[in-house]
Amino acid sequence: MNPEFAPAEVDIEHIPDGGLILRSPMELEPYAANLCSYLVGWAEQAADRTFIAERAATGEWRHLSYDDALNSVRALAQGLMDHDVSVDRPLMILSENSIDNGLLQLAAMFVGLPVAPVSPAYSLMSYDFGKLKHVFDLLRPKVVFASDGELFRKALSGLNLQDVTVVVTGHVPDGIDAIPIGELLATEPAPAVDEAFSHVGPDTVAKILFTSGSTGMPKGVINSHRMMCSNQQAMAQVWPFITRRPPVLVDWLPWNHTFGGNHNFNMILRNGGTLYIDSGKPAPGLFEATIENLREIAPTVYFNVPRGFQMLAPFLEKDAGLRDQFFSNLDTIFYAAAALPQDLWERIENLSIAAIGKKVAMTSAWGLTESAPLATSIHFPATGAGVIGLPVPGTELKMLPSEGKMELRLRGPNMTPGYFRRDDLTAAAYDEDGFYRTGDAGKFVDPDDPAKGILFDGRVAEDFKLLTGSWVNTGMVRVAAISACAEVIQDAVVTGHDRDEIGLLIIPNVAGMAKIAGLSTEAPLPELLGNATARQTLCDSLAAHNSQNPATSTRIARLLFLDEPLSIDAGEITDKGYVNQRAVLERRHALVEQLYSDDAAVILIN
Repeated sequence: MNPEFAPAEVDIEHIPDGGLILRSPMELEPYAANLCSYLVGWAEQAADRTFIAERAATGEWRHLSYDDALNSVRALAQGLMDHDVSVDRPLMILSENSIDNGLLQLAAMFVGLPVAPVSPAYSLMSYDFGKLKHVFDLLRPKVVFASDGELFRKALSGLNLQDVTVVVTGHVPDGIDAIPIGELLATEPAPAVDEAFSHVGPDTVAKILFTSGSTGMPKGVINSHRMMCSNQQAMAQVWPFITRRPPVLVDWLPWNHTFGGNHNFNMILRNGGTLYIDSGKPAPGLFEATIENLREIAPTVYFNVPRGFQMLAPFLEKDAGLRDQFFSNLDTIFYAAAALPQDLWERIENLSIAAIGKKVAMTSAWGLTESAPLATSIHFPATGAGVIGLPVPGTELKMLPSEGKMELRLRGPNMTPGYFRRDDLTAAAYDEDGFYRTGDAGKFVDPDDPAKGILFDGRVAEDFKLLTGSWVNTGMVRVAAISACAEVIQDAVVTGHDRDEIGLLIIPNVAGMAKIAGLSTEAPLPELLGNATARQTLCDSLAAHNSQNPATSTRIARLLFLDEPLSIDAGEITDKGYVNQRAVLERRHALVEQLYSDDAAVILIN
């Protein structure tokens, strides 16, 4: 495929104190008043086209057309209204992606009711349900949906469900007062449904999306229809190819996050595409489901996080049939949420050349939950990892000097009006010019040619100084370490604040280490971490990195494996696997002290 992109152009305004404001020269074109108008439109234009598909228990795909989806959404909307869901008592969803999940979200938004899809990890990966209870108490929901009542029984039992209707898919578990979703689907929509829909406008609250709570308990980010619809219009203008033919996705990214739930799901809805729900995830024992789905469905755009591409590449390299199928219909590959290591970037390009005779278009973007999420986009040939593109139409990007970097701030119709029931956080989030303070930093790929895009430059607050006075770019060191030895390092936490040298707390790649050691992935973790061959591979790889990066601000001097899983309850990791550097350093202060001692467990690198 030869995807068509908008020109790489940017207008720059210089402001006092060395700051800049960047804008796309392309005006944002008119956009829909509300998200569900797309569903109505496609139900009229392409009634029988598949909107969403998911694997049934038999293993076959269950397809839902746009027309059937609209009929179900109207019935569910009536059911939610009958159960007194309101602006003050929203719909709360606990479950993973599914057709029922998607229909319920659209049903609430169809009649102007907020929906709050909450990370399933708060229910299924937590021991104390602290984040789940915090979100529940903040929302005060009227209806809670859990796809599998038995699976979510323990979490539901920990909530005060008095005056709350619990909806489940299929069997209602013992001990939980719940109704099956089929009861809502059987509701006959009254004229009140369409009347309510006619009043849903750009500033109507559509969703409340909760951030991962990396610096405390999760915050509820208000998402209006204006935010989501303007974002999709901007995407269509910089990626016009998604409007030329309906996009097809095979996607696992969770809808409780802005990447999966706003960027990807809404892209399908806006452009009349088809979304195949991928029940797999980039995790051991789960990724095989992704591979089986990709054997059957050839996506036009493939979205994933770097860990997903890291797991996908070996399958494509070993299986030419899978490789050729994967690239056969592909317009572009998109990665986000973290930088893609350069070696992995090149492996994917080489695979595409082998499959289709040319490099696939590699794209990325940058944004956050508060920006719905698209703020900058790569819509031009990118030559390497770390580039986040240029501002999309309608979004203004302020670059302001801060602590030796250029902090990125945002303003536009895609920005949140604030945090749900947290006016204090809302007031602190914006500067005097109405720009949202992201805390992220960026710099130009080429200061003499800004149209080449912006490089992500880490978090303003994450970088630190060594005792030598040298600044350490935490993000760059982390990506370089993973790239240098991905078979051993799944992720890493960078240390060295007020120290003489850089260290790493390493989250091990168990599968990779087992392969190097010639052991089973079921081998005891201490046996894997102590394996001499795996440790030597790690030392040799990082020594090679150091020979190319000898400066104290880039040289990695000491390592320590983490043998205890990161805790989602403590905010060390999100359910998508993103590591919160600050939280790990604070919670594991004793390990940092050990890392800078003469302890025998510390690995020293030449």
